[in-house]
Amino acid sequence: MINNGFTCCLAVLAILLITACDQSPTREADPGTISNTGAATETLASTDDLMSRAGKAIDPATHPGRTLFEKNCLTCHDGTVPKAPAAVWLEMMSPDALLGVMKDGIMKAQASNLSGDEQRLVAEYITRTSLEDYVPAEPPGQCGDANRHFNGNPPAAVGWGHDTRRFVPADVAGITRQDVPALALKWAFAYPAALRARSQPAIGWNTVFVGSHDGSVYAFDLETGCVKWQHRVMVEVRTGIVVDAESQRLYFGDVHGRVYQLDAMTGERLWQVKVDDHANATITGTPSLGNNLLFVPISSLEVTSAADPAYACCTFRGAVAALDLQTGEIKWKTHTVTEEPQPFGETSIGTPILGPSGAPVWNSPAFDAKRNRIYFGSGENYSSPADDNSDAIFALDATTGKKIWQHQFTTGDAWNVGCVFGNENCPEENGPDYDFAASPMIVPIDESTDMLIVGQKSGDTYGLDIDTGEILWNQRLGRGGTSGGVHFGMATDSKTVFVPVNDMDGTGGDDISLYGAGLHAIDAMSGRILWRNMADNICGDRQHCDPGISSAVTAIPGVVLAGHLDGRLRAYAADNGEVLWEYDTTRAVGTVTGVTASGGSMSGPGPAVADGHLVVNSGYGLYNHMPGNLLLVFAVDPDD
Repeated sequence: MINNGFTCCLAVLAILLITACDQSPTREADPGTISNTGAATETLASTDDLMSRAGKAIDPATHPGRTLFEKNCLTCHDGTVPKAPAAVWLEMMSPDALLGVMKDGIMKAQASNLSGDEQRLVAEYITRTSLEDYVPAEPPGQCGDANRHFNGNPPAAVGWGHDTRRFVPADVAGITRQDVPALALKWAFAYPAALRARSQPAIGWNTVFVGSHDGSVYAFDLETGCVKWQHRVMVEVRTGIVVDAESQRLYFGDVHGRVYQLDAMTGERLWQVKVDDHANATITGTPSLGNNLLFVPISSLEVTSAADPAYACCTFRGAVAALDLQTGEIKWKTHTVTEEPQPFGETSIGTPILGPSGAPVWNSPAFDAKRNRIYFGSGENYSSPADDNSDAIFALDATTGKKIWQHQFTTGDAWNVGCVFGNENCPEENGPDYDFAASPMIVPIDESTDMLIVGQKSGDTYGLDIDTGEILWNQRLGRGGTSGGVHFGMATDSKTVFVPVNDMDGTGGDDISLYGAGLHAIDAMSGRILWRNMADNICGDRQHCDPGISSAVTAIPGVVLAGHLDGRLRAYAADNGEVLWEYDTTRAVGTVTGVTASGGSMSGPGPAVADGHLVVNSGYGLYNHMPGNLLLVFAVDPDD
């Protein structure tokens, strides 16, 4: 942790970020595409081993890099300078990446007054890692001639980026309910130097496209797990990889607020653009395609900066930006909070209070081609005063970004991490932090009627009139809380809505009898509960283990696939909730690079299914969840 007055919460401690001051959309050479020439040597990819490969830990309180950082860097990285990420965001970057931007990258001019040894000391201080024995991770093995081609079925327009209902039809899935009990691990991959795996994979052309903790985007051969190409953007890629089959282009965002277009066949970077200048802006929700635009949700971790009582909270405003697919040009950008933050007084220690702020957009927008609209949800305000834009669902015109309607579900919700520490930056409202983190779903009820169905961290699921936002039905399935309720995504076959509920113990909520961790099925038209399968608690004395379902679920005909925070990947029968198949992703397995590795808590993205394969990431390592590092690929065992 930075020992200069900055305090960060668990979320920030686990964020990989790199310092950068981006410019307008650029077409550039391809510095990040790597040609791999062999597999890694055999090693154990446990958490301890990953840290040892990064070098020995240093004491930041006494390390000489501290003085150099405070003298040369802190002025720009104190969380108040646009485009310069706050200091706490730099802590988990890889040492080689940090040195690279100081020596030859976009921070070369700013670091030019530092000698090579001084740059090394700054990198050691920021990353808390001695570079004396630092050994970068080996790259994965490159495909040979037989596997490097992009053949097979093109990627289907399912899942985040295309259709937020997360339903995969039978002809795309290639896996039936009868097949599910015979699923077996086909191959696995441990991301080099990673402590979590949270990018939504995409499948097409016999290839798995996925992002990683160290900023690498991979194109894996679906059959063997060899790498067709690897492109590193140097910053963690948390979003899903969105594939446009027609143009053969990939789209994704990174945690420093940049959006990229790559050539799917080569990994060449075609353009990149920074969509928000705020020092704490980030992209965690997957961008969505529609109307020849890319709709990018913009969120922020300024909520964590407020843990420092001297930080003037807060100035970030959530937004969605629409980018031109060809150039990356921002065609429009609409903020959730319409007013610019203004001073609203001071805390008792004299820190300015700025607002309204917050209402970040964590979810992937839902594009409505029939009405030319997008729908998305917002989170809480970060500071007082709470306004009517937090914990709301928005409908915007897809061409102009003009707001058509919005509906707020929880009033008076202002919260930040200062409330966890009980400091002066905690807003007077003090929560309850009931974000809409799951994407809205456009669900056809009959031939002429669509409904918008949304889930909230309060534990509630709602059916809305798609033209007005009016609530048609409400079903509460969990007690909710800061880490409770509905998190990353529901799924639906358009008749039944499958609702995962987290409800971690001790996260709040007003009624313990409503505790709802598990999977729930409700009728799409009425919200009536059809069945509930409450998650059994197998955690025992395992640290950071919880039984609930935080990650998005995925449905195929007759089956719902769900990853639990305890590391279990389960297949549930869609008609009654029976568990058809289960796999413990925390078990140690061999990988295609010779590494033995294991997964952890499953949160964020859910399973991807196509061409007879189930592909999923395991290992979250945020908010007191179990770290892990595995990409798992399953297929039906022909001998079963």
